Amino acid sequence: MLFKILLGFLCGVSAAATDNITAQQGPPPLLLVSFDGFRADYLQRFPMPNLKLLYSQGVLVEQLTNVFITKTYPNHYSLVTGLYAESHGIVSSNMYDPVTHKHFHVPNDTDPMWWSEAQPLWITALDSGYKTAAMMWPGSEVIIGNRTATHFSPYNVHVTFQQRLRNVTNWILGNGKEEGVKFAALYWEEPDRSGHIFGPDNTTAMGKALKEVDDNIGLLMSELKRTGLWGRINILITSDHGMAQCSAERLIRLDNCLHPDNYTLVDLTPVAALIPKNNTEAVFNTLRKCHPNMTAYLKNTIPDCLHYRNNERIQPIILVADEGWTIVQRGDKLPRLGDHGYDNSLPSMHPFLAATGPSFRQGYQISSLQSLDVYPLMCHLLSVPPRPNNGTLTQARCLLAAETCWDAPMVIGLVVGVLLVLTAITVLFRFLSVRRRLGPRPFQRLQVDYDDDDPLLE
Repeated sequence: MLFKILLGFLCGVSAAATDNITAQQGPPPLLLVSFDGFRADYLQRFPMPNLKLLYSQGVLVEQLTNVFITKTYPNHYSLVTGLYAESHGIVSSNMYDPVTHKHFHVPNDTDPMWWSEAQPLWITALDSGYKTAAMMWPGSEVIIGNRTATHFSPYNVHVTFQQRLRNVTNWILGNGKEEGVKFAALYWEEPDRSGHIFGPDNTTAMGKALKEVDDNIGLLMSELKRTGLWGRINILITSDHGMAQCSAERLIRLDNCLHPDNYTLVDLTPVAALIPKNNTEAVFNTLRKCHPNMTAYLKNTIPDCLHYRNNERIQPIILVADEGWTIVQRGDKLPRLGDHGYDNSLPSMHPFLAATGPSFRQGYQISSLQSLDVYPLMCHLLSVPPRPNNGTLTQARCLLAAETCWDAPMVIGLVVGVLLVLTAITVLFRFLSVRRRLGPRPFQRLQVDYDDDDPLLE
């Protein structure tokens, strides 16, 4: 207990010192970049010289455990709110709201009703007096609480990465009339687009897509150096989810189990969302036995670990396909060779995180982090009070240069070692005390009474 108190005190002192420095100098600008569908193990499978150069000067989180469902919209909103999908309300890419009877479909639903259950960082940072920007990040053109980011651009797939980057750097730099932004978020569609078309196991196609991604990271570094921002800005590069290989031999056909007249389909694969038209229990019992590679859940039985139950937009029945399996209503057509949305415990669904800048350590790596922890980390970097969230700064703090972090196994080993030493000292002290009490007595002459009848004297 004493050791925990001392450790907490030291961390608190370190955090207070960091906060004081930040208050005096003001935080560096922060740029968050997402490359959609960048599966964590792509870093090992494909050459990424620019990305590796970037995190060699900063930090790398090898795998981020993202939120369920592992789709683009839910996870991008989780990154900038720190909330599970059930908490921020963007529970899928296709939704039905039973209160308003509205339907949501990507890519461009800007009705604030869907997005206003949470407040993204580009809104929260405005309250700290900062200007913010969002370049085509999901939800960034939505008016939330009558506000948007200071600068934003409506989504347009035809705008190149170079054009998006140029706008973002100009916003960060500001001009003579307007102060630069402190927080900016930048989105790019690859390698997700190629992953869907070719599948992550297509080495040739994915190698080409990831070379383009790495070239864009090189362009990012060059642009920041050209504008003088490199070394004066904190950069986070991450993604929303990974990608799994699919096959026409791994199809789950709902019509083989249940006639479509029995339900309304809200979302399809790999997590299908259904609204039964009549008997919910009967529909569920039929779907529960539909296919060995698909798990059916009533809404109130969805496992706690998925954090995907407490929202009206989560439908009465959801069906979750096993990794690499695809749910269709009928037929033999495979929609995509690669897909995502599966259980967020699967490594194939995990993205990564790389970061560099004046606030980060250099050449430091950790194996894993929760994607929800990115939000409190960004708030800390900006000295922005975070909104209520499901993340924590406990582990993410270790990525920062100004923080003193103890590696958990090292701490455990140190504590065990100290306890063993103290135990040994205690045992030795007690042993010596007993020896002292049982030590040699003062010399006494032995008294012997002679008996004349003793036969030994005869």
